[in-house]
Amino acid sequence: MGRRRRSTSDLEGVLIVDKPVGPTSHDVVQRVRRATGQSRIGHTGTLDPAATGVLVLCLGRTTKLVRFLQAGTKTYAARMVLGVETDSQDADGQVIATADASVIDERALCEALALQQGDILQVPPMVSAVKVDGERLHEKARRGEIVEREQRSVTVHDLVLDAFEPGERAEASFLVTCSAGTYVRTIAHDVGQQLGVGGSLVSLRRLANGPFTVEEAVDLEALEASNDPRELVLRTEDTVARALPSAQIDDVEVARRLTQGGRIAAQGFDGSYALTYGAQLLGIYRDDGDQARSELVWTRPEELT
Repeated sequence: MGRRRRSTSDLEGVLIVDKPVGPTSHDVVQRVRRATGQSRIGHTGTLDPAATGVLVLCLGRTTKLVRFLQAGTKTYAARMVLGVETDSQDADGQVIATADASVIDERALCEALALQQGDILQVPPMVSAVKVDGERLHEKARRGEIVEREQRSVTVHDLVLDAFEPGERAEASFLVTCSAGTYVRTIAHDVGQQLGVGGSLVSLRRLANGPFTVEEAVDLEALEASNDPRELVLRTEDTVARALPSAQIDDVEVARRLTQGGRIAAQGFDGSYALTYGAQLLGIYRDDGDQARSELVWTRPEELT
């Protein structure tokens, strides 16, 4: 008989998965559900089937924190081909145009990449999950529809050329750190347009999602082979401490009032932050004038220790 797996239906926390090539992000979630016994799982940023790397999964009650954990920057290792343009802006799409890219040298490429840094505007690709008229673009694309899309503002914090192989189908590898919502495939497409030869993404690997890195990610096979998945899941309090600034509450009466939805004075942070009492996460807050407004009360009064 096989080993009995410990019940994990109450499992909560964050699991960092190293997604392989092939499955969708939804497929990964399904495999993690079966491996952990926890049906309540959400992720902090989709990866396409052909992409690999960091997929951050929130389990159990920690799914309430997805919106706070997904706002951080993302870092990718990407590879693009020049001289090939596809309808999906990556290698999975149909080729719609080709050109001889042998006229492109490294200097011209670096100049084009430089234009993709900072605060830029992107048109979401037709294969994205952005909704237009109540329907996701990729659903329209499957029917062969092409619709007008509004430009969206994103931030590319850093874009570095890692390698360049000139030729008729020149290829370039680059590292990019960007805000949530940035399409790396669109960077490849727009660089190709800027150079006049077209371009598309060949491969993509997410190296980091906010403070979570690929070095600490778990292979699906290792998770599925584990007799106790709890050992691979990070504590909610630890992940929040890494992802958000925090302030410590020392007065138990103040902490108790916060668990009941009370307010305290503003803490002077810009954006969302955590309030803690000892090792306990009380909740997520945001300054509103001279007071801190709760965005999520985490600890219930009876849980306060």
